[in-house]
Amino acid sequence: MVFLFVFAPIVSTVVFSFNADRFPSLPWGGFSLAWYAAVLSDDSVRRSLVNSLIVAAATAAIATVLGFAAAYVDYRFRFFGKPAYMALASLPPTVPVVILGVAMLTFEGRIGLSGTLAGVVAGHVVLCSPFAMALVRMRLADLDRDLEPAAWNLGATAWTSLREIVIPFALPSILASLFITAAVSFDEYMIAWFVSGLNETLPVRVLAMLQGQVSPRINAVGSLVFAVSAILVVLAQILTRRKV
Repeated sequence: MVFLFVFAPIVSTVVFSFNADRFPSLPWGGFSLAWYAAVLSDDSVRRSLVNSLIVAAATAAIATVLGFAAAYVDYRFRFFGKPAYMALASLPPTVPVVILGVAMLTFEGRIGLSGTLAGVVAGHVVLCSPFAMALVRMRLADLDRDLEPAAWNLGATAWTSLREIVIPFALPSILASLFITAAVSFDEYMIAWFVSGLNETLPVRVLAMLQGQVSPRINAVGSLVFAVSAILVVLAQILTRRKV
């Protein structure tokens, strides 16, 4: 019953995205793909979709590299202030996104990134890197800490042991973090709204459409966004459960 309550709005959006009637009301007006055709023929929606895909791909790659580096430092090294280091690395998702968006707007305005896709990517990397770090940390927790020192004793360099032992072992979580961070970035609205300027992402375009009028195209856009996010999350779940 809980899952039914949680997913009822999503199911309703998907069902009425295929409704031939303009208004989402019962009885159903018949099956139609007209709203999907209207969405895909809208230049502003297509541009925002392309922007979202570019931002999600760049964010996933950068956030995963940073998250892996942060997780490996936590796994391999012991140093003074490590709890503070981990607290700072995990902090961004706990900050309200409105505050994070305003901070990114102020900072990027000073360095000339505000209003660009690079600025949106930078904001999303700040938000997504802790998710990647958490996934890789969980994987590295199962790796025997003596394997790398054993490899060093046999003549392997630090980079060779990292490349031949750590990265292959952590590969499922690295791939999972790519999909999870891409999904988070693809759905994120608030930071993109503050810093994207004219380079709207899809969630920003959806809200702009809602501010004009309530259009049945919203159901089609929402269904497409949900489908992309669901696919990315399912792939991440599959990779997270995979054993090397």
